[in-house]
Amino acid sequence: MRLKKIITKHFPLKGYTALTVFPFVFIRRSSMERFNSVAERHEITHALQQLECLWIPFMLIYCLEYIIKLPLCRFSHDRAYHSISFEREAYLWQYDAGYNSTRHHYAWRHFVFKIKEK
Repeated sequence: MRLKKIITKHFPLKGYTALTVFPFVFIRRSSMERFNSVAERHEITHALQQLECLWIPFMLIYCLEYIIKLPLCRFSHDRAYHSISFEREAYLWQYDAGYNSTRHHYAWRHFVFKIKEK
Protein backbone atom coordinates (compact mmCIF):
# COMPACT_ATOMS: atom_id res chain seq x y z
CA MET A 1 0.00 0.00 0.00
CA ARG A 2 1.25 3.48 -0.84
CA LEU A 3 0.25 6.56 1.10
CA LYS A 4 0.47 10.08 -0.31
CA LYS A 5 3.08 11.89 1.78
CA ILE A 6 2.39 15.48 2.76
CA ILE A 7 5.18 17.38 4.52
CA THR A 8 3.90 20.04 6.95
CA LYS A 9 5.42 22.55 9.33
CA HIS A 10 3.03 22.35 12.30
CA PHE A 11 1.17 19.05 11.90
CA PRO A 12 1.15 16.55 13.54
CA LEU A 13 1.75 17.98 17.00
CA LYS A 14 5.30 18.45 18.22
CA GLY A 15 6.77 15.17 19.45
CA TYR A 16 5.03 13.09 16.79
CA THR A 17 6.58 12.19 13.46
CA ALA A 18 3.55 11.40 11.32
CA LEU A 19 -0.22 11.08 11.33
CA THR A 20 -2.27 9.08 8.85
CA VAL A 21 -5.63 10.15 7.49
CA PHE A 22 -6.13 7.62 4.73
CA PRO A 23 -4.92 7.96 1.97
CA PHE A 24 -2.54 10.62 3.26
CA VAL A 25 0.30 10.58 5.76
CA PHE A 26 1.16 13.98 7.20
CA ILE A 27 4.82 14.18 8.16
CA ARG A 28 6.18 16.97 10.34
CA ARG A 29 9.04 18.64 8.47
CA SER A 30 11.24 18.80 11.58
CA SER A 31 10.81 15.01 12.01
CA MET A 32 11.54 13.96 8.42
CA GLU A 33 14.79 12.21 9.41
CA ARG A 34 12.76 9.92 11.72
CA PHE A 35 10.29 8.94 8.98
CA ASN A 36 11.97 5.74 7.87
CA SER A 37 10.68 2.34 6.73
CA VAL A 38 9.69 1.41 10.30
CA ALA A 39 7.61 4.58 10.73
CA GLU A 40 6.09 4.05 7.30
CA ARG A 41 5.02 0.49 8.20
CA HIS A 42 3.49 1.85 11.42
CA GLU A 43 1.47 4.40 9.44
CA ILE A 44 0.43 1.82 6.82
CA THR A 45 -0.98 -0.29 9.66
CA HIS A 46 -3.06 2.73 10.70
CA ALA A 47 -4.22 3.16 7.10
CA LEU A 48 -5.37 -0.47 7.01
CA GLN A 49 -7.18 0.00 10.32
CA GLN A 50 -8.91 3.09 8.92
CA LEU A 51 -9.98 1.16 5.81
CA GLU A 52 -11.55 -1.57 7.96
CA CYS A 53 -13.37 0.73 10.33
CA LEU A 54 -13.89 3.68 8.01
CA TRP A 55 -12.34 6.94 9.08
CA ILE A 56 -15.00 8.43 11.38
CA PRO A 57 -15.60 5.22 13.40
CA PHE A 58 -11.81 4.76 13.61
CA MET A 59 -11.42 8.24 15.12
CA LEU A 60 -14.36 7.72 17.50
CA ILE A 61 -12.95 4.42 18.77
CA TYR A 62 -9.44 5.92 19.00
CA CYS A 63 -10.59 8.94 21.03
CA LEU A 64 -13.01 6.98 23.21
CA GLU A 65 -10.37 4.41 24.01
CA TYR A 66 -7.90 7.16 24.96
CA ILE A 67 -10.48 8.86 27.21
CA ILE A 68 -11.30 5.57 28.96
CA LYS A 69 -7.69 4.46 29.34
CA LEU A 70 -6.30 7.80 30.53
CA PRO A 71 -7.62 7.48 34.11
CA LEU A 72 -6.75 3.76 34.09
CA CYS A 73 -3.18 4.81 33.29
CA ARG A 74 -3.15 7.31 36.17
CA PHE A 75 -3.46 10.20 33.72
CA SER A 76 -0.20 9.41 31.98
CA HIS A 77 -0.69 10.62 28.40
CA ASP A 78 2.18 8.51 27.10
CA ARG A 79 0.92 5.30 28.71
CA ALA A 80 -2.70 5.94 27.65
CA TYR A 81 -1.59 6.69 24.07
CA HIS A 82 0.48 3.49 23.92
CA SER A 83 -2.49 1.55 25.37
CA ILE A 84 -4.82 2.44 22.47
CA SER A 85 -5.49 -0.79 20.60
CA PHE A 86 -4.67 0.73 17.19
CA GLU A 87 -1.31 1.94 18.52
CA ARG A 88 -0.56 -1.36 20.28
CA GLU A 89 -0.95 -3.26 17.01
CA ALA A 90 1.04 -0.72 14.97
CA TYR A 91 3.92 -0.55 17.46
CA LEU A 92 4.02 -4.32 17.95
CA TRP A 93 4.44 -5.08 14.25
CA GLN A 94 6.24 -2.01 12.86
CA TYR A 95 9.56 -3.90 12.60
CA ASP A 96 8.05 -6.81 10.66
CA ALA A 97 8.31 -5.95 6.95
CA GLY A 98 5.80 -8.65 5.97
CA TYR A 99 3.15 -8.01 8.60
CA ASN A 100 0.88 -5.63 6.70
CA SER A 101 0.60 -8.03 3.77
CA THR A 102 -0.42 -10.96 6.00
CA ARG A 103 -2.30 -9.03 8.70
CA HIS A 104 -5.73 -10.31 9.75
CA HIS A 105 -8.65 -7.90 9.55
CA TYR A 106 -9.48 -6.22 12.87
CA ALA A 107 -6.28 -7.52 14.49
CA TRP A 108 -6.31 -4.44 16.73
CA ARG A 109 -9.39 -5.77 18.58
CA HIS A 110 -7.17 -8.12 20.62
CA PHE A 111 -5.72 -5.09 22.42
CA VAL A 112 -8.95 -3.23 23.29
CA PHE A 113 -9.05 -4.33 26.92
CA LYS A 114 -5.31 -4.23 27.54
CA ILE A 115 -3.26 -1.52 29.20
CA LYS A 116 0.37 -0.91 28.27
CA GLU A 117 2.73 -2.00 31.03
CA LYS A 118 4.84 0.70 32.61
